[in-house]
Amino acid sequence: MQHLIIDIGNSSAKVSLFEGETLTEHTRVEHTELPELLVQKAHDSSIVHAIVSSVIPVSEAIGQAIETLPYPCLRMSATLRLPFRIAYKTPETLGPDRLAAVAEAYAQKPGHDLLVIDIGTAITYDIVTAEGIYLGGNISPGIGMRFKALNHFTGKLPLVSKTGERTEIGYTTETAIREGVLQGVHYEIEGYIRACNLKYPKLLIFLTGGGTFLLDNRAKSRTFADNLLVAKGLNRILTLNK
Repeated sequence: MQHLIIDIGNSSAKVSLFEGETLTEHTRVEHTELPELLVQKAHDSSIVHAIVSSVIPVSEAIGQAIETLPYPCLRMSATLRLPFRIAYKTPETLGPDRLAAVAEAYAQKPGHDLLVIDIGTAITYDIVTAEGIYLGGNISPGIGMRFKALNHFTGKLPLVSKTGERTEIGYTTETAIREGVLQGVHYEIEGYIRACNLKYPKLLIFLTGGGTFLLDNRAKSRTFADNLLVAKGLNRILTLNK
């Protein structure tokens, strides 16, 4: 029997199926395509429970598709049973994807101080202690957002892709923007890791959402990269609460 995991992000939606802890299906779709996919999943007799996480207000069409699912569907929030304790002052404002990623990271490495970095539309940094206390974290603009901001808030700078020629020092406007953004994110991540290491010398790092190319070899030796961290965390939380 399977769990349906619905993760609605800022840029797209991810739909996964798990049998126990084994991933059996994973699909990324546009927001507009999600209702049709959920209608299909409503007819899947192998699904017995579902959970939905959304960082945006869902459309009427998505909301109706979720409501018509014929099996119980949990809404991910800080009020559910979690494998850690929340010390954040406003838990109701926490992104459900952040909680899910932390849940899976701590379940994989209990008893360790952890820094969970999610590189998506925004970049989030979250800390959970070895004692299982979620302290909170920080949010900064994602890679795509930085490229778009340079283009939108200036008069002449073009919109540049993160893929293309790389050089340590930009020698054209395009390479200068690409290196400025990508190296800036790299130094930001390394700065967070160094600062957290001072307080937590045995810190382990979980990275999701891509971006392992932004870390140097020293960080990579203590980093666990898993682009399914949020989906796995949602499945784990569903299992704890169903």
